Amino acid sequence: MKILTQSTHIALWYEIVHEAESICAFPLQEEIEAYLVFMLARHMTQTNLTSQPAALGFMGAMQLAHQQRHAALQGVGDQCLLLTGFYPMLAKRRHVSLKYFVRLGQAAYQELAATQRDIYAQLTQQFVNLMDILQSIRQQGSHPDLLPLEAFETWQDVGSRRAFRILQQYTGAVPIFMPSKQKS
Repeated sequence: MKILTQSTHIALWYEIVHEAESICAFPLQEEIEAYLVFMLARHMTQTNLTSQPAALGFMGAMQLAHQQRHAALQGVGDQCLLLTGFYPMLAKRRHVSLKYFVRLGQAAYQELAATQRDIYAQLTQQFVNLMDILQSIRQQGSHPDLLPLEAFETWQDVGSRRAFRILQQYTGAVPIFMPSKQKS
């Protein structure tokens, strides 16, 4: 564990994110990194992250006027990113898959990408990589924080590179992707 030495909370978040990027071997583009850092700073003191189900927030946002819709959709995307990154076990406790929150967060950012700057398209595309970076921040010590089956499911369901590497650590082998069978 590295000792953090920055003097402001924004600088501390940058330092933490840089370290996680290094662990994940996935450097972020400057604009995406800045978005992630400022999102973390905005939500640093938020205690009601799960007060409203994300799907209800998404549906409600779609009913709002342009400016309010933007803020609400951004909130849903950010909420899903924070949940998948810092609280992935919450999905399990709610009896939904992590993939549900990933897809919902991507859908929120994608709606914004249709009318806003390109950053939301990038957030949509890099959602899983950002989730991996947040999970790396969350992990304590050098032991994997995912059990083998959790790593396998996360890798298979959403394509997490971090889960893939954790699975490799457990097995000492290179896992092979097995597409899930679709029910007819």
